[in-house]
Amino acid sequence: MDEDESQRLRLVPAVERASVILDIVSASKRYLTVSDLARETALPKSTVHGLCTTLVHLGLLIRRPDQTFVLGPHLLKWSNAFDRQTDIAAEFAALWDQSGAFHDAVVSLCILDEPDVVFIAARQTSALERFPVKPGMRLPAAFCAAGKAMLARLPDHELQRAYRTFPAPLTERSVENLEVLLEEVRTIRAEGIAIDVGQCQRGVTNFAAAVRNSLNRTVAAVLVSVGSEELAAGEIDGFRTGARELADRLSLRLGAEPA
Repeated sequence: MDEDESQRLRLVPAVERASVILDIVSASKRYLTVSDLARETALPKSTVHGLCTTLVHLGLLIRRPDQTFVLGPHLLKWSNAFDRQTDIAAEFAALWDQSGAFHDAVVSLCILDEPDVVFIAARQTSALERFPVKPGMRLPAAFCAAGKAMLARLPDHELQRAYRTFPAPLTERSVENLEVLLEEVRTIRAEGIAIDVGQCQRGVTNFAAAVRNSLNRTVAAVLVSVGSEELAAGEIDGFRTGARELADRLSLRLGAEPA
């Protein structure tokens, strides 16, 4: 936030400084002292000492025996309340209402319920008859791009445990076995986007990206579905980027750190 915006909003300086200190402590890879925090904030040590003492009293910081600081337990109470009060489907709908993207696609929100993905919300500006989406619909996670995006956030050993028995294919394009799925997953981890071309529905190409919460845990995936025949080669990058950006924006609304 720049200085002009701060003045316009008339922020309370002490609260703003306390917030900055909490941000610094949370991002630091080492334990910080009052002197460290004074250097980071360019504030007098006496000011930082007073702020830290107050934050410790409120349970927002813990003072360690060596006089360094870590985040306090009261923050977890706020975090849990934030998660409890945040409706991911409602946030998805609100975000979609603000977006003008994907005029010729179906955009869905999915969660992982092993071994399936479950559709919990969907928005569409034009009908995609080949891929009618309704809340509650299930598809095998191994074949659907939304499932692949969420599976890619899991370690390989968990995938090996989950897919000791591999699901029967939905189409001739569905991945055949765990080895092929793991190859796809490694590509998704590197690129941050999952794509399936006709793996769960003939004639439909799906783009998906994972959605994270305030604890950086994957809680859902955004799925963008478009007819393969209508998808021009020059549009693929736009759908890839659009799906990833929509998932990132939803993640921010859920309290995740910027990707």
